Amino acid sequence: MRALLVTSVSVTCAAALTLPLAAPALSAPASGPVPHSASARPPSPAPESPGSGPPSARTDETRAADAAGSTQSLPLEPLAAPSDRATGPAAPGQGLDRRAARPFSLVGVVWDDPDAELHGTVQIRTRAAGGTSWSGWQDVETHNAEHAADLGSDERASGAVRGATAPLWVGASDGVEVRVRPEPADPEHRSAAAPLPEGLRLELVDPGEGPAPEPPGNASAGRATPAMFAGRPVPPTTTAIVPEVLTAESAATSAVNAELAPLGAAVIPALTKAQTEAAAVVAPGARPYIGPRPGIVTRRGWGANERLRERNFAYTRSVKAAFVHHSATGNNYTCKQAPAVLRSIYRYHVRSMGWRDIGYNFAVDKCGNIYEGRAGGVAKAVLGAHTLGFNSNTMGIAVLGTYSSTNPPAAAVTAVSKLTAWKLGLFGANPKGKVTLVSGGSGKHAKGKKVKMNVISGHRNAFATECPGARLYKKLGKARTTSAKLQGR
Repeated sequence: MRALLVTSVSVTCAAALTLPLAAPALSAPASGPVPHSASARPPSPAPESPGSGPPSARTDETRAADAAGSTQSLPLEPLAAPSDRATGPAAPGQGLDRRAARPFSLVGVVWDDPDAELHGTVQIRTRAAGGTSWSGWQDVETHNAEHAADLGSDERASGAVRGATAPLWVGASDGVEVRVRPEPADPEHRSAAAPLPEGLRLELVDPGEGPAPEPPGNASAGRATPAMFAGRPVPPTTTAIVPEVLTAESAATSAVNAELAPLGAAVIPALTKAQTEAAAVVAPGARPYIGPRPGIVTRRGWGANERLRERNFAYTRSVKAAFVHHSATGNNYTCKQAPAVLRSIYRYHVRSMGWRDIGYNFAVDKCGNIYEGRAGGVAKAVLGAHTLGFNSNTMGIAVLGTYSSTNPPAAAVTAVSKLTAWKLGLFGANPKGKVTLVSGGSGKHAKGKKVKMNVISGHRNAFATECPGARLYKKLGKARTTSAKLQGR
């Protein structure tokens, strides 16, 4: 195991010699998971311009930035208070009237204090790119603080973290209108309207372009093929890139998966159960209860811009449980768009919310495709920011979409089963079992409290939240049973 990773790191360094950037340091040893290691926060990124100038005035540098994605951050303005005949004028809100903007596909609202809550409603409507029609008003999920790094962690205490709504995928758009209203006063209980958080800003995220498609006939062991996904639609532009064209950051991200796929691979290929068991490291004579490794689209495959994230990787000791989430970004995306949705969430988590990387360890789309989330290695115990109070020794899986009143596709639930059968099996966890975790403080469970819960749990088991949506939560029993069967239990 160590020899393989050292070889990959040497290739990474060789690739980095051709680039003006130093290769990021790996904070983990070559073999086995390690405790969370502190790492310095990167310098704050330069602000991104709204870029409202005409295309003819744009420089090559601007166009290159567009290809990698961009974020427009617009301060909200006071809105006139609506009047109600029964209660009189309501508390004023904030927002923006209809306006044109550079192209974007995902929206969200952020504010200065990550500990402040937005008690109220956020509604947005958008104009389709290049058109004149506007969507109806769409509600944005305001309760998002439960998806975060643990209190007291380096990531949480960095000074860069902001409060935020959940992001909402709206598709290609170039116009926006937003209104944020506080909860109304309650005369019966003599309570005043809760003030809105300070520093409200609208974030408009352009995911940028995905990886360039591979030239015909340039086959590679890391290339995505339909067979890897058992007939499900495969996201486009999942292309293997030869090591010498990788950036230093991309090479480092790929190197931690070097035992599973070639450096620069867009997909970690699926293995049979026999192949997975043969590769598993278990005690002599012990039975490897582990499911077959599913195909996983790497960060390279979905087009993650590795220069956004913090360079070092953070780990925890083990993976004892999996928390299932929905992304709450809406269901108006196609599986072909799923990589763009991921790039948008990633940029929102890092640029808008101030996290070190995307919060989830894995993502699953509605067609059942599985994606690598936070960098550090899909087989390793990577510390995420997905379940406030319970990020240590767990992993977070986000099913892309909103499943409060919509049933999750069967393919997505099956993918959760396959992923947990493999990943939990690597750490000896039984998907149908129970586990005791120590809370880091979550609002539902006090800091230091020992909490017994299912090895495969929903986010709501750890925090007072609707996540992963009532419809997806009801499917977790089936996911546990299927996952255990795949492990051979």
